[in-house]
Amino acid sequence: MSAIKSAFTIDVEDGVSIAMRDAFSVKSEQTDRVVNLTNRILALLDEYDAKGTFFVLGQVAEKFPRLVKQIAAEGHELGVHGYNHLQFFRMKRKEAFNEISRAKKLIEDISGRRVFGHRAPAFSITPQTQWGLDVIAEAGFIYDSSIMPINGIRYGWPGFSREICRIKTSAGHELIEVPLSTVNVMGRRIPVCGGGYLRLFPKWVTDKALEKITKRQPAIVYLHPYELDTERYPDYYFKELGRAGIFKRNKMKSMWINRKTVYPKLASLLKNHTFDMMINLVRESNSEQGILEL
Repeated sequence: MSAIKSAFTIDVEDGVSIAMRDAFSVKSEQTDRVVNLTNRILALLDEYDAKGTFFVLGQVAEKFPRLVKQIAAEGHELGVHGYNHLQFFRMKRKEAFNEISRAKKLIEDISGRRVFGHRAPAFSITPQTQWGLDVIAEAGFIYDSSIMPINGIRYGWPGFSREICRIKTSAGHELIEVPLSTVNVMGRRIPVCGGGYLRLFPKWVTDKALEKITKRQPAIVYLHPYELDTERYPDYYFKELGRAGIFKRNKMKSMWINRKTVYPKLASLLKNHTFDMMINLVRESNSEQGILEL
């Protein structure tokens, strides 16, 4: 087992409704797949006596409040993943504040627990949207975990710290940032330990990356419940997929590659590494950190 604890985090969103909206511009209801798949993750954490942080989408909390209560009752941390899964580059400041404040209040009201942490959809806090850090602080969050410290195409903040750090925002607020895990490969920072990288990379790659990272700091493992979903999506999804162009069809089909490997990979990670809720890692790190001014 690794000596340094890492964070096990889940972005709780419904894969079907997100795909329908973002890929096909069709509004659809939240499905109970998100409940069933999150329950699988909860059972896995219980099996290995580990605690995690669940960044819950407001729409999921609204439709399935019992899931939020269950996560809290089993001793895990609740965080916010937005309300409608809107990336920060799609919102203006006031809309973003309302988006995350509304979700925070809902989740706190359902669970009876204070929410400390936030994670933006699609890691959409970047140099172009760093105003979002002010909004996150103003909404009452203690920490954020939305920055991928890479030079990427879809997201990324090149040169950002790879460690948990206290930052001073442009408006003078203090906030703790927990960046996502990366490793250096031939002089380039590469994301690891989560999402599509966890799904696509061979197990040994993730193991090696986690071992390397935890020699000096906590690693941040993240996933979405839908990445464990191997059952056929509803017919209405395939109806829209059939209307899509070839590039979009291929992109959507690629999201299913290696899904059957995710559950056993997670079981192996939980067996061989030590995990905790993100808030506990933040508390441990906070006393040791200076302030990083952006």
